[in-house]
Amino acid sequence: MQNKDDINQQLAAMVATMAQQEGFTASALDYVHFMRSEQAYSRTPVMYEPCICIIVQGRKRAYLGEAIYTYDARQYLVVSAPMPFEADTEASPEQPMLGIHLGIQQTLAAELALAVQEAQQLQADVPANATITPTFMYATQVDDTLAAAVLRLLQALASPLEARILAPAIVREIYFRILMGEQGAAMRAALSQGSHFQKITRALRKIHDGFSDKLDVDSLARESGMSLPAFHLHFKQVTSTTPIQYIKAMRLHKARLLMIRSGMNAYTASNTVGYESSSQFSREFKRLFGRSPLEEVRQMRSVLRMHEVAGLS
Repeated sequence: MQNKDDINQQLAAMVATMAQQEGFTASALDYVHFMRSEQAYSRTPVMYEPCICIIVQGRKRAYLGEAIYTYDARQYLVVSAPMPFEADTEASPEQPMLGIHLGIQQTLAAELALAVQEAQQLQADVPANATITPTFMYATQVDDTLAAAVLRLLQALASPLEARILAPAIVREIYFRILMGEQGAAMRAALSQGSHFQKITRALRKIHDGFSDKLDVDSLARESGMSLPAFHLHFKQVTSTTPIQYIKAMRLHKARLLMIRSGMNAYTASNTVGYESSSQFSREFKRLFGRSPLEEVRQMRSVLRMHEVAGLS
């Protein structure tokens, strides 16, 4: 097997070729994107959907509550539930930040987590009653086996036939490597059915899918099978924020993407994400992002823009 430095250099070269413009570039798989940033960005609010973020050059940091997660060419970030947090980026035109954003397909990830858990219990590697604290966000080291699988994924995505036939199987392998990695047990626990964390995850998905609907915290708690105090407690354990704050952040982040990627104006975007008052939307948008909607779109257009599919030849 190649050593990690050789693999990192190949990964960086391939991503640099596939992502030649600032922002995100789509791949042949709709849940895999390439990232490129040629300028540093200070700590700013972001919203990640469930994903594995693998940096091959440069560095990013994520801030969630009091925790700080650093991910660079030696580390990757896992976010297993839709999560608002803050992030910064270290990059320059000479040394751009390059990375791969791999969306987590929840059903597949949960099936793999269950299969791993059952196999380990059969082998007596993990007691059936073992207690592991679930983790919805963490950064950990990229080992040689995972790096080699990511390299094979990029090579497959460069060919139309391999992208269609081989790439999904390699994605499955990457999920498996991460579930078996240094902090994989915590992610498997987060994906397990029946836990408070899984119930909160379902609530987060409901908010994520129905962000434009009238969302009632009491109803979310009832649907999660929790009392309102328990729902608030476990919700904050997972997201480091309250349900109301989370719903607001989700809508504002969705509106920002609609304005940047779909060209909507602030009024249309605010209505689309469920705001009845455009003035309230503007106030809350500026409170979160520090700029008016127009200023934020102008500033972040290159960072968050999604470019056409790359890598196929």
